[in-house]
Amino acid sequence: MGLLRLLVLALLASQPEVVGGAETVGNSSEGLLEFSMGTFRYFELNRPFPEEAILRHISSNVTFLIFQIHSQYQNTTISFSKTPLPNTSGTGTDKGLVFILRPEQSMCTWYLETLDAEPVQNVAIPLSYSGRDPIPGGCNLEFDLDIDPNIYLEYNFFETTIKFAPANLGYARGTDPPPCDVGTGRDSRWRLQYDVYQYFLPENDLTEEGLLQHLQRMAEVPQVMANAIKVVTLTANDKTSVSFSSLRGQGVIYNVIVWDPFLNTSAAYVPAHTYACSFEETEGNCSSLGRVSSKVFFTLFALLGLFICFFGHRFWKTELFFIGFIFMGFFFYVLITRLTPIKYDVRLILTAIAGSVGGIFLVAAWWRFGILLLCMLCVGLVLGFLVSSVTFFTPLGNLKIFRDDGVFWVTFSCIAVLIPVVFMGCLRILNILTCGFIGSYSVVLAVDSYLYTSLSYITLNVLKRALNTDFRGAFTNVPFQTNDFIILAVWGMLAVSGITLQIRRERGQPIFPSHPYKLWKRERERRVTNILDPSYHIPPLRERLYGRLTQIKEFFQKEQPAGERTPLLL
Repeated sequence: MGLLRLLVLALLASQPEVVGGAETVGNSSEGLLEFSMGTFRYFELNRPFPEEAILRHISSNVTFLIFQIHSQYQNTTISFSKTPLPNTSGTGTDKGLVFILRPEQSMCTWYLETLDAEPVQNVAIPLSYSGRDPIPGGCNLEFDLDIDPNIYLEYNFFETTIKFAPANLGYARGTDPPPCDVGTGRDSRWRLQYDVYQYFLPENDLTEEGLLQHLQRMAEVPQVMANAIKVVTLTANDKTSVSFSSLRGQGVIYNVIVWDPFLNTSAAYVPAHTYACSFEETEGNCSSLGRVSSKVFFTLFALLGLFICFFGHRFWKTELFFIGFIFMGFFFYVLITRLTPIKYDVRLILTAIAGSVGGIFLVAAWWRFGILLLCMLCVGLVLGFLVSSVTFFTPLGNLKIFRDDGVFWVTFSCIAVLIPVVFMGCLRILNILTCGFIGSYSVVLAVDSYLYTSLSYITLNVLKRALNTDFRGAFTNVPFQTNDFIILAVWGMLAVSGITLQIRRERGQPIFPSHPYKLWKRERERRVTNILDPSYHIPPLRERLYGRLTQIKEFFQKEQPAGERTPLLL
């Protein structure tokens, strides 16, 4: 029996290791994790049980290593020593350390631990680089580590900002590193370039398994270049900081590849990820992004928008209320957000009230004055606002020239004004187009309050730009995946159906209704002069009210006894 057990163990030991994939083999011994070069490994960290990571059989042509570890939202600590120190360790969800190898060194060790009360699922990988490859974070002067390959990520509602330390040129084992700031010539680190990449996780995927799997596509240089989108290329003279539009609830992975154009070599920083939300907050966390107030507001807004999409031109006053609501609501929300610190729910309620006032005002202005061009100007500007927003939603919005607020808002306004000017000769077509596109887009905004869709950022990016001055430098890339194609198809179907239906129904009908006040005044004069009109004999409003009050007063009076009250005449 003992001989059979030894044969089984020998057979297991002779099995080849998995290379280039994700390895899930258990610990070789208690508290020790063995890694293979360039191979991902899944493992679990517990608070009272720190782990020691070891890498053996390092090739002699390897100059430095980058060991990186990732988790979804729980922090882990990686250190060169058992006792973590600020300049030899890092703590976070995406952390890595650079290990500069000594001559003849063929083994490295790291120490891994977590202070979180719950177990943390991690994935880690050691990557090797030669002496010709640039060293990510090799000229760090801002962060704690001497050589810092990490990407530091900060986010708020408006933007997500990544920062990283400048790299240095590579060098052979046992030699001194090149100086960072002695010169700016071709032989210094100033020749290096930095390519910033962005990778989107599947929409509405908040699972830990999905994140750790997709992180494997953003660790090594060839995989990053094959799977991610290159956003911008920075030179050594540029600031090592890039801002992006925050996509709340959408997983995004960022990485930076430093490239040496003289030697044609490159190296990748440690990728960092974010959902622009917190998994640990009790209210408004990643799992429950849509507020109840937002759902109620945009659902009612979408119901009115659907009605406008199919019947807006026929019910002209209802459409004017819808347009006035959008006009006043947008500007009022921007104003109170920039000037007051009140909560979101209160702002939304006040915006609804202000929008209703704006809608009523526009309807009243049409009823009293009947200025069609003024009303159609408002209608055309709302359609122009959407067209201009779609224009800057494309890659055109990421051009460097539009980072200047003056250039952006002038261009945006010119596109918005151009729409009513172009359609000034065919106002009915302009009105029906506005009903179709604006009314159907309200459905997209309602869907976004329940399910993430990138199409909501068509207008949300403009709102962010109006609310936050720092947003002008942010790249506004968004994912466009299966959900977005479906919602785009629904939007287009609703818009085309609404426009077609209204055009066919309005054939042979008056282009726009007559002036309501003139109609009311003419009707009132006709009633006064025409004695054959039954309405002519209707008493004035004051007399009718007085008669009604008299009837009510008599109803509560005590009835008099019946009978003869005068004396009989003899």
